[in-house]
Amino acid sequence: MNSTHLMKIQRCFLLILFLGVALNGFGQIGQKEILDLSRNQVNISLEEFRDYLSVPNLSRVQKDTDANVAWILDALKRRNIEGQVLIQNGVKHVFAQKGDDPKKKTILVYFQVDGMPVDSSVWEQESPYKAVLKKQNGEQWEKIDWEALDDEMNPDWRIFARSASDSKGPGMTFFSALDILEKNEIEPTVNLKMIFDFQEEISSPQMPSLVEREQELFKADGIMIMDGTRHISNLPTLAFGARGIATITLRIHGAKNNLHSGQYGNFAPNPVFKTSQLLSKIKDENGKVLIPGFYEGVSFTDEDLAVMAAVPESNEGIQNELGFKGMDQVGNSYQVALQYPSLNVRGIKAGWVGNEVRTIIPNEVTVEIDMRTVKETPAQRQVDLVKSFLESEGYYLIEGDPSDEERLKYEKLATFNYRLGSQPFRADLNSEFANWLTNGMQRAFGTDYVKMRQTGGSQPMAPFINILGVPAVSVRVPNPDNNIHAPDENLRLGNFLEGIQSCLALLTQPFN
Repeated sequence: MNSTHLMKIQRCFLLILFLGVALNGFGQIGQKEILDLSRNQVNISLEEFRDYLSVPNLSRVQKDTDANVAWILDALKRRNIEGQVLIQNGVKHVFAQKGDDPKKKTILVYFQVDGMPVDSSVWEQESPYKAVLKKQNGEQWEKIDWEALDDEMNPDWRIFARSASDSKGPGMTFFSALDILEKNEIEPTVNLKMIFDFQEEISSPQMPSLVEREQELFKADGIMIMDGTRHISNLPTLAFGARGIATITLRIHGAKNNLHSGQYGNFAPNPVFKTSQLLSKIKDENGKVLIPGFYEGVSFTDEDLAVMAAVPESNEGIQNELGFKGMDQVGNSYQVALQYPSLNVRGIKAGWVGNEVRTIIPNEVTVEIDMRTVKETPAQRQVDLVKSFLESEGYYLIEGDPSDEERLKYEKLATFNYRLGSQPFRADLNSEFANWLTNGMQRAFGTDYVKMRQTGGSQPMAPFINILGVPAVSVRVPNPDNNIHAPDENLRLGNFLEGIQSCLALLTQPFN
């Protein structure tokens, strides 16, 4: 054997030795290995994903919850992980653990399983719970056979189904990474704890008391949230915070009944005009809330501003993408705007429209308001500010239906009800946990990923953060144009693949 052949054999041996070391948990796998392993897993994972999506998952339907609990327990068992059902005030949650090495850090991974209600009649497919694979053809989405994946995986094809993106898809990418580790005998660099939430869409009402009860069980060094949509650039995203939410239902009253507009017009006040006059005083023409103290307490450090400025976006680009001219002037950019509390009218109802229109003076107007809150603007404070503002405008506020006496006594009469939802949270951008996440994402994607100080949506993380005293960061998988909460919700295949890459990179990233 000549020296050239010997050198080739030595190089092959060293390569095999390197891969063996890497794949047995004694070293990191590189960017190419992460991508190759993830690609090899995609089609296998998609079969299981379709089955997962076929299970209806409405928060308030007990049989849906039971079916999803059973599915999760079975999925964990297939991965040699024992799940346990935790019941808090009659509500089921699932907890699981993989690894208990005292030399390793422990990560608690949060999964949302439930989804929004569906109206099957407005979905472009047989059922929102029967996943469909589609490709874009001009302005339309065209159904294609799942068998097409045997020949290729076009990253721009999409899976259409309820909860494909919010949030069974992100959860499935994590399961896929676990499968890759198992197949290749790679030990995760961290101990894993997992909590599955079946009531996220109704603000997880039992989660605070469950976390309080099970503090030792949930104890961890950081919380990884497998939920949430990516930045509008669709780059892999880490979100270090989320806003909270509070909702208000305001019913502004007129006469006891709807009145004929011919007989009573010019005499009986129309509450629609009262409502429009009131709403015009809540926000100015630039979109700023005029309620005194609404933004009080919000401020930014130079580092905060630098992190926001580093996000790859432009105001004009976002407007072009979303299809509107001009922007609200709460902050000078999209990222800065997300750091402030918001007040949104999410629905108004009065009388009838379209084919049902009729000549009446409506007897009341219902205004549905949602407010997003940040750490500096607690939800109860914001609700109280709105209530005080309405009273300063002369409104007498009640909680139920008005009595005849109240109708005759108060010219401005309204029913005011509110609900406090998820609390806001924000993690340190420079903690050990943050560095672990950042290093893992860099290993998978180089510089092609986004770090966001805070996103606009809400997640039920505050109980974990406040009670356990650990940071929480969201690993974002779904494409930003995923029709979240709406008909034709979808998940791009390229995002699904990159979700697997993200989880695989993180689970093989040393956490010192």
